[in-house]
Amino acid sequence: MGSALKPGKVLVANRSEIACRVFQTCREMGLKTVAVVAPGDEEARHITYADEVHRIPGYLDIPSIVEVARKSGTTLIHPGYGFLSERPAFVSALEKADIGFLGPTAETMELMGGKIIAKEIATQAGVPTLPWARVAQGGDFKTAAAKVGYPLLLKAAAGGGGKGMRRVDRPEDLDSAAESAAAEAIAAFGDGTLFLERLLERPRHIEVQVFGDGHGHGVHLNERECSLQRRHQKVWEEATAPNLPAKTREGLFTAALNLVRHVKYRSAGTLEFLVDESGEFFFLEMNTRLQVEHPVSELVTGVDLVRAQIEQALNPKATILKDSPSPRGHAIEVRIYAEDPYQDFMPTPGKVERVRWPTGPGIRVDSGIEEGQTVGTSFDSMLAKLIVYAEKREHAIARMRYALDETVIFGLGSNQAWLRALCDSPAVIEGRVWTSWLGTHFAQEKPRLSASAQDLLVAARKAGVISQGSGQADIGGGAPGASSYPSPFVRYGSGGVQ
Repeated sequence: MGSALKPGKVLVANRSEIACRVFQTCREMGLKTVAVVAPGDEEARHITYADEVHRIPGYLDIPSIVEVARKSGTTLIHPGYGFLSERPAFVSALEKADIGFLGPTAETMELMGGKIIAKEIATQAGVPTLPWARVAQGGDFKTAAAKVGYPLLLKAAAGGGGKGMRRVDRPEDLDSAAESAAAEAIAAFGDGTLFLERLLERPRHIEVQVFGDGHGHGVHLNERECSLQRRHQKVWEEATAPNLPAKTREGLFTAALNLVRHVKYRSAGTLEFLVDESGEFFFLEMNTRLQVEHPVSELVTGVDLVRAQIEQALNPKATILKDSPSPRGHAIEVRIYAEDPYQDFMPTPGKVERVRWPTGPGIRVDSGIEEGQTVGTSFDSMLAKLIVYAEKREHAIARMRYALDETVIFGLGSNQAWLRALCDSPAVIEGRVWTSWLGTHFAQEKPRLSASAQDLLVAARKAGVISQGSGQADIGGGAPGASSYPSPFVRYGSGGVQ
C-alpha cells in the first residue's frame, strides 16, 4: 500500500462482536461493508450489520476470503483478532491481490509474531527482556535452564493462550515438563519448539497500546492493566494501570516507542510487559493487531482505533496520529463468556432467550449476540464485552457493579455473577493483583439468586418470555442440570417483565 487507496468497501475477515464493532466505525465513515459467514455461524449477529454477506468454508480459508473480496469490490480488509489476524500468509495474499490490509506489513508481522525473534529484536531496540534461552526439540534443556535460572517457564515458540506452557521449579522436573509441553505445542500449533524464560513469582501484566505510520513515527495510547487472568486468558482489563510508579510508566512508554520506531511499525499494535514488585519491567511479546481490550484505551484517549487504522491505510504516506494523547479518566472492561465458573468454566451453549444490556452514562457494550440466537461450541464462547468509563477509578468500579447488575441474559449460563463478585474484592478495588491472583486467591463461591431474580424468572416464564425449562434447577421449574445463571444482584423495578 505505497499509494493512497480510494475509499471503498471494507470486509471484516472475522465474526461476532469485533466484526460488529468494525462495521460500526465503517458506517460512521460512510464506507460500505462486507461480512463473511462460515457454516454453523448463520445466526451470528455480525451478518446483520453489513451491507452484504458472503458464505465461506471457514474463517481460516484464505483463498475463499480473497475471492469474496475480489468479487465484492473490497478495498480494505480488517482481520479483527484471532483467526487470520496475525498470519503473514494472509497479508501476503492480500498484497498480491492489491487489497489493503488494516494492520502491519507481512514482514513486520513475521518478525514480531514469533516470540523468539521478537525477543531478539527487542534486545536490539534496547528493550529489557527476562533471561531466556531457545531449545530445539530434543535439545539440551538442562544446560539452558541453568543459564536462565529457576523457577522458569517452558513456552511454545508458536501460538499462545497458555498452550505448551509449563512451570518448572526444579531441574529434576524439567525433562517431563518439556516432553508434555512440546507434545501440547505440536498438537495445537504443529511446532514443538520451546524456549525457557525466567519466571517472575508475582508479576503484573501491563501492556502499551501503540500506533505507527509505517515510516518510523509512532505514538502510544497509554497503558492497560491486564493482570486479572484465568489460565493466561484475560477477564478484566483497565486503563490506566492503578498503582504504577511514574518511573515505570515512562520507561514502558519509551521502550514501546523505541520498538515501534525500530521495526517501522504500521497501524495499531500492543506491546506486552511483565512488571515485578519493584517496578522493573520486561518485554513479553508484541501483538500485531487490534486487541480484545482496545475499548478501554479508546475511552481514556478519545481515539477511535479502527478509524485511525482505516485513515492510515487510505493515506499511507501521512501520519494520522502525530502525538501521544494524555489519558483522561478511567475505563474498565470485562469479558462475558458462555461458561460456568462453578463447573471449572465449562462451556454453557444454548439459545439466548432474553438479553438486556445496561444503558447510561459511561457504559459501552460490544456484543456478539442477540435474542433468539443459538450459541454453540464451534466458536469462541465470548458473548460480549462490557466496558465502563468514569472520571475516577473508584467511580468506574461502581459503574461496573451497576452495569453488571443491570445485565440480563436468559437461556444459557454465563460468568456474569462471577465477574460481579470481582467488583467487591478488596484486592481488585485496591489494585493489588498479579497474573496468578485469580487462580490462587479469589474465592469462587457459587452466588445465590436474590429474591428479585427468582421473581423475575417466575414472571418471565408466566409471560412466555423464556421457556419453562430455563433457569437454575434449584429454584423450581428448571430442567435437571440446567446451568443458566441470571445475575444474583440485579435490582428490578415493580413493572415486571417488559
